[in-house]
Amino acid sequence: MQISASTVSLTVDDVAASQRFFTTHLGYTEQAAADGFASLTRDDAAMDVVLLARGTEVLPADQRDRHASGLILAFTTTGIEIEEKRLRAEGVDITMPLREEPWGERLFQVTDPNGVVVQFAEWVTAAGHENV
Repeated sequence: MQISASTVSLTVDDVAASQRFFTTHLGYTEQAAADGFASLTRDDAAMDVVLLARGTEVLPADQRDRHASGLILAFTTTGIEIEEKRLRAEGVDITMPLREEPWGERLFQVTDPNGVVVQFAEWVTAAGHENV
């Protein structure tokens, strides 16, 4: 098996709100969209995102009413301080401020209008310098 792409599918109450959040603040572009559906992509190695309206009939009956909760969409990045400042300046609510864990991970989180938690992480070397 060869995997050519990765996509996460998120069931949300308001597809348009999440779509605006991901395209405005996270650099995604719309690949396709219809009522209750949006497919988003980026030009880099980030995973694609599909947004589905809760209750949509394309989902199996036992999954239609679920909501994207308890999930953290995590991206490893560089220049994490710059990204946090940029998002803050754009009015994005930083729901977990930038911090550094003892194991060398620097991270912060934002939450989209539907409650989807997006985490940005950057790994630092033992000397305390950012990995590139």
